[in-house]
Amino acid sequence: MIDFLTSALATLLVVADPLLLSALFLAITHGMGDKERREVALRGTLIAFGILVATGLGGAKLLELLGISLSAFRISGGLLLLWSAAEMVFDRRGQRLQATAETAVSVDHVKNVAAFPLAIPLIAGPGAITAMILLAGKSEGQMDYLAGLFGVTALVMLACYVSFLLAERISKILGITGRAVSTRMLGIILAALAVQFVIDGVVALAHL
Repeated sequence: MIDFLTSALATLLVVADPLLLSALFLAITHGMGDKERREVALRGTLIAFGILVATGLGGAKLLELLGISLSAFRISGGLLLLWSAAEMVFDRRGQRLQATAETAVSVDHVKNVAAFPLAIPLIAGPGAITAMILLAGKSEGQMDYLAGLFGVTALVMLACYVSFLLAERISKILGITGRAVSTRMLGIILAALAVQFVIDGVVALAHL
């Protein structure tokens, strides 16, 4: 259980990347007051939490309906996470998410910004959704493991919420260099976790 929860916490924290999101949060809430920013931060994290919990509960069933084995999804999901890690290491992810944020702001600056782009795809993006399905699959339907996974997810969402509230301070403390270094280090960790997912999928297929 401890190993599972530790792996889940590391994976979701790295995929969510609260430090990077804090910088993007400042961009998409530009011109808002403190009260509006707090509301956007709270609503965005709650919506993202709901999306990830729903994914954890129903993702495996959806794969079963589509005739996709969990082992195959582990391999493909691991490769997707590996791609996300490569984006982080080579500084492509931040540029892509920034472009998404800027596009969304130009459409609607305040009303729906908590749902899009903050909740999805910035917090609950393809990487986080993929990781959630993989982690829920590793729980093998055990309710205590699933409850622990959702508890870890809540902690990660809380970390994102706190990073949004402290976004201005974090930006000043880290600076451009600090954000670049931390993002690349997290990318390397995510790459290792992604390779482990692929290995687990290959091993499971070999035992069929």
